[in-house]
Amino acid sequence: MPATFTLPGFDLFDVALLTVPMMAAIVGWFTNWLAIQMSFYPVQFIGIGAIGWQGVIPRKSEKMAHICIDRTLQQFGDLNAVYRKLEPHRIVEQVVAQVHPRLDEYIDEVMYEIQPVLWDNLPLFLRNRIYEWAREQLPSRIESLVEDFGDDLNDLVDLKALLSRELEHHPDLMNRIFQQAGSVELRSVINRGAIIGGLLGAILASLWAKYPEPWLLPLGGFAVGFLTNWLAINLIFSPLKPRRLLFWKVQGLFLRRQPEISDVWARLVAEELITVEKVADAMINGNHGDRTRAIIQKHLRPLLDNSVTMKITAQVAVGMTGYTELKKAMNQKAVGATRDVFGDPAFNRERAPVVAEVLAGQMKSLKPSEFQDILRPAFREEEVQLMVVGGLFGAVAGLLQFVALNNLLL
Repeated sequence: MPATFTLPGFDLFDVALLTVPMMAAIVGWFTNWLAIQMSFYPVQFIGIGAIGWQGVIPRKSEKMAHICIDRTLQQFGDLNAVYRKLEPHRIVEQVVAQVHPRLDEYIDEVMYEIQPVLWDNLPLFLRNRIYEWAREQLPSRIESLVEDFGDDLNDLVDLKALLSRELEHHPDLMNRIFQQAGSVELRSVINRGAIIGGLLGAILASLWAKYPEPWLLPLGGFAVGFLTNWLAINLIFSPLKPRRLLFWKVQGLFLRRQPEISDVWARLVAEELITVEKVADAMINGNHGDRTRAIIQKHLRPLLDNSVTMKITAQVAVGMTGYTELKKAMNQKAVGATRDVFGDPAFNRERAPVVAEVLAGQMKSLKPSEFQDILRPAFREEEVQLMVVGGLFGAVAGLLQFVALNNLLL
């Protein structure tokens, strides 16, 4: 029997037993902290060949974003419906406000590119008439253009391709979204790891008191690390609906704060991923960019064709071939101007809350099982690995504790 302390009622073995739940609480806290870190980091894969690790969320960010869109925008209707929420008249006002002051400059750039000699020698009053005609026609042309885009937006923009592209170039985006949206839950998971670990450690201590076998603490440490990670992950998602447990009402941490998380998620997605600028860029440079350019050309052609002065002057001076090149140049200039218009940071900030409101409203209306599916599928594929890593750290901690206690008690 090991030597005893001089304090009455306690021997050295009793004190050693008290360290088991304390160490288990530390293991539970650390393994949960580690599981959270492994969920987010590293952002890029680190390793050799197939051996290595990349954070679960960066690796699965594209899948999670697609699930989010499937659960929100597709249930809401389509992008056309969201577009109407953006108030098309505000888009018209933005385009006109951005283009109108530079319209003369745009016309000059096109003409100097195609026919610099003609434009330089054109009488000033004719040039002014062309400027004036374009300014008069601009609002109605833009209004019809915006209306046409609104009708076809769902066909012009591949939203999943847009998300995939953005997340490929910015793999940390989904990390930041989840860290801000679920910051409270993440801290709670880590802290609960200590509580769960301590409770499991108390059970382990009672077992070791009766069976002080060398393998028990390492095996028990593995169980503590494995189970605390398993319980922590499940506490985020289960139970789906609120349930009464004695004096407490329990529900999955992620599900219990669905309204708050929906607001944060939607705001960050609207500010970081589905901005007016990025949607416009996807329309022009995406898989259906040719169709977008055709729509732009269709609505801008009357600016040139209906300007009798410019049409006659151009056709006489440069011929039909040059006139066709002139229209192509105007179309290219319009595409370039579109990037400038929707790249305005102030306009993107102003419209972001509208998109966020649509996303948040749909996320809040999701059933708990649907809301859970935004995040859970990605974690479900990695849960066992995270639990095994937690178990291995727990086993190492248990082995070290056994060695320390064995030396102390000898």
